[in-house]
Amino acid sequence: MARVKGAMMTRKRRNKTLKLAKGYWGAKSKHFKMAKQAVMKSGNYAYVGRKQKKRDFRRIWITRISAACKLNGMNYSQFMNGIKKSGITLNRKMLSEIAISDPAGFTAIVEKAKAAL
Repeated sequence: MARVKGAMMTRKRRNKTLKLAKGYWGAKSKHFKMAKQAVMKSGNYAYVGRKQKKRDFRRIWITRISAACKLNGMNYSQFMNGIKKSGITLNRKMLSEIAISDPAGFTAIVEKAKAAL
């Protein structure tokens, strides 16, 4: 019986990696060994980036809320404490959207937070 070698599966695996490395500069997109290293590294960067994106958005929301609070004569930490005590259950994303799109509505929320303190 003939010995089966892995030519087809090896080629498929290599082509899959080279396809992921398409658009990389120089030999990284042409040579399998270099492409494999570049794809592994870029995969790590992508994994870390997905985690950092969440942090970055939260930081932006807090900055926006803080700026809107300062316009209403209150700081961020007091505002968040007042909001918790008043029973308003809006998350930071929604609060930042309200601060941008509806300043009057945000002022009303700030007044409720002040009253709760």
